[in-house]
Amino acid sequence: MAIQVGDKAPDFELLDNHGRTVKLSDFRGDKNVVLLFYPFAFTGVCTGELCEVRDNLPKFSDRDTQVLAVSNDSIHTLRVFAEQEGLEYPLLSDFWPHGEVSRAYGVFDEGKGCAVRGTFVIDKEGVVRWTVVNGLPDARDLNEYVKALDTL
Repeated sequence: MAIQVGDKAPDFELLDNHGRTVKLSDFRGDKNVVLLFYPFAFTGVCTGELCEVRDNLPKFSDRDTQVLAVSNDSIHTLRVFAEQEGLEYPLLSDFWPHGEVSRAYGVFDEGKGCAVRGTFVIDKEGVVRWTVVNGLPDARDLNEYVKALDTL
């Protein structure tokens, strides 16, 4: 079951597409976080969603928010994907232990071996304030994240 509104967001430590360590707790007291789980780099719906975020980054930075996108791809795959698509926000690898963070958030599909489309808006205190979980083929609406940020 996915993490619910009002829950403390589970902390994690993952490598980004440049091999740097990113901890959720590093943003506490400083920035809100939009945590996006997506199935796989280089797939149609995922690429569309992440490029939409790229094209709308000011909507997040203007709201004192860091976007973190998580998949079960390796950091090497994520590096090439980010370079190809011009993605300048962190793409985090939940590759090994495979899906550990996705499982902690309740968005890992055991049968497919990947995260589903889960989004968590986390406030500066580390509390989940809004969430949506979509199935693999169903794109999310970026405007819903922005509306949720406006309520913080």
